[in-house]
Amino acid sequence: MERDSRIDLNLFRVLDAIYTHGGVSAAARVLHLTQPAVTHALGRLRDQLGDPLFVRQGNRLLPTDKVRAMMPSVQAHLKGLLASTHAQPTFDPAQLQMEFVIGFRDILESIVLPGLMAGIGREAPGVRVVSRRVAADEVERELGTGALDLVVDRPLRVSDRISHRRLLDETLAVVMRRDHPLARQLRRSDYFAARHVTVSPLGEASALDTLLGQNGLFREVRMVAQHYFSACEIAAASDLLLTVPKAYADHLGRLLPMASQPLPIRLKAIPILAYWHDSKGGDQAHRWFRERLVKSITAAMRASSP
Repeated sequence: MERDSRIDLNLFRVLDAIYTHGGVSAAARVLHLTQPAVTHALGRLRDQLGDPLFVRQGNRLLPTDKVRAMMPSVQAHLKGLLASTHAQPTFDPAQLQMEFVIGFRDILESIVLPGLMAGIGREAPGVRVVSRRVAADEVERELGTGALDLVVDRPLRVSDRISHRRLLDETLAVVMRRDHPLARQLRRSDYFAARHVTVSPLGEASALDTLLGQNGLFREVRMVAQHYFSACEIAAASDLLLTVPKAYADHLGRLLPMASQPLPIRLKAIPILAYWHDSKGGDQAHRWFRERLVKSITAAMRASSP
């Protein structure tokens, strides 16, 4: 029986997504489709091209020789077709029915997400946002597979397939209970003579202690907490000092009985960047979400300053 030579061009978008991201579930996230829909589309294309197209190896689908040979042409034509869509009607976030998954630290969650979700609720009520932790060495893989859409963190080692944008420079402050003897003045000698609470989800040394140790400086850490909010509550109820980003110190100072002082150590400000995979760089929905997040971070940082 002769095969139908007419092929739905959308099937090639599915082919490209699986080829680029290495699996059906990752392709489904990128295309905003369900996994069964992508599996069905792949089955149709296999039937029409008379080739398995991909073979499974571990957790990845590897392309056959036929796919490798045809992908340069397929991707070139898809790029041309996508370019032609620029003349389509204006993007409307109110029509979005999507989920965005971001890699966020808990400090940014409490400062940024309330304002972000308030704005999205008005502008794009069909959008769902998931915030979760991601290990630094997993960022590129999770962005590449589509498990994460966006990561906001300190400088990370990533390849040129990951785009980034500098959002702000983070400085540190020291928080303590409001009637602490050091609440009015905190000198360098006071800081190292005091006892401290630090934050580490896995219990390892904090980045600050690692940096101080490289310069022969050490703090007396009496408590290691998993989350910054609980660490702030501990500092507010004890003699322990807690070193946190200044924006978070200002934000929590309005919620808890705490005072804050500048960190009495000369340190460079820490850049905070947004990271996303190049495959999502031109997507209108993802670009819209990135811009909303950047605006929310900027507004939150401005509001947290006294």
